[in-house]
Amino acid sequence: MGDVGALLFGITIWAIPLIFAVTLHEAAHGFAAKACGDDTAYRLGRVSLNPLRHVDPFGTIILPGLLLAMGGAMFGWAKPVPVNFNRLRHPRRDMIIVAAAGPGMNLALALLAVLGVYLVPYMPEQLRGWYFLNLDNAIFFNLLLAIFNMIPIPPLDGGRVLVGILPRALAVQVARLEKGGILLMLGLLFLAPMLGRTLGMDLDVFQWLVQGPVEDFGRFLVRIFGPGP
Repeated sequence: MGDVGALLFGITIWAIPLIFAVTLHEAAHGFAAKACGDDTAYRLGRVSLNPLRHVDPFGTIILPGLLLAMGGAMFGWAKPVPVNFNRLRHPRRDMIIVAAAGPGMNLALALLAVLGVYLVPYMPEQLRGWYFLNLDNAIFFNLLLAIFNMIPIPPLDGGRVLVGILPRALAVQVARLEKGGILLMLGLLFLAPMLGRTLGMDLDVFQWLVQGPVEDFGRFLVRIFGPGP
């Protein structure tokens, strides 16, 4: 395989599963919102399988690429799907459905990728490695998106699920984190490990909350649904 071929091979085994994971995650939010009464995302073309409608140039491409190149935690975001919660038929219940739809889609895609391993022996020999690595990365990216997004801090999906579940007085307090929640997450993911290294402590919050569960759940899916050794 030449240098160009090796480069294309490397790009495609990462880009294809990531694009599918992000695109279908965001489209699922829009589809769920439309089913629950709000067609805002649908009218804006966000209930779409076209990745260009969901990709944020910095959050989806530049930042994850830089972090991956530096060996850091995989972190990024897509364009948020616009949802007018006042148009939902049952706002608190439907908020949970809309928020959970994205991570739910990623869990389904991870399971499909595990089941796709059964087809490896039937692929043309020259494509087997490429196909398997796409499936392996699809399992990783989809579980990463599902578990990270279900951290119960707004504006992550888990935070919105929490707001929908909590009694109204507590929900209002949690919802106030919406604007500063992403800064809180960045602090936990990047500043806490730096502080931990300075203090000689393990403060790798990403490993505790995301990386570890992704690895454990991935092994569980493969053990239960995969083809075995």
